[in-house]
Amino acid sequence: MLEHRTRIRGHERTRRDHATELTQDYVEAIAELIQQTGECRVRDLAKRFAVSHVTVNRAIARMKRDGFVDTQPYAPVTLTNLGKTLAEFSERRHRIVFHFLRALGVSERTAAIDSEGIEHHVSEETLQLMEQFGTKTPMDHPA
Repeated sequence: MLEHRTRIRGHERTRRDHATELTQDYVEAIAELIQQTGECRVRDLAKRFAVSHVTVNRAIARMKRDGFVDTQPYAPVTLTNLGKTLAEFSERRHRIVFHFLRALGVSERTAAIDSEGIEHHVSEETLQLMEQFGTKTPMDHPA
């Protein structure tokens, strides 16, 4: 049975992870849209996340306040250096979790969906092991 303090630390980490989850998803999406199309607009994010423009504008305002994005009215959203760093961090975690799930035999569609949530809540220790496991060939995994 887990020690009480260990459980408390787990809950504390989960709350911290939830607090940054939205920002991580947004900066990752902004970076991807900029890479794919050369720019990111509020309407692009609203479509991607299936939310209203108002919801996106509120999230962008918080991220601008926190130093992750720059934007002006009616202009594209850009990432600051801090935002780019967080986007790279988030994309790496997402990729590792996705490849780990695929190495387990999870379908591509399910791995894509599941990795969206798992990436935010996995420890660095577990992520490193997932990365090692996910880079092995199927013949390396015990049956």
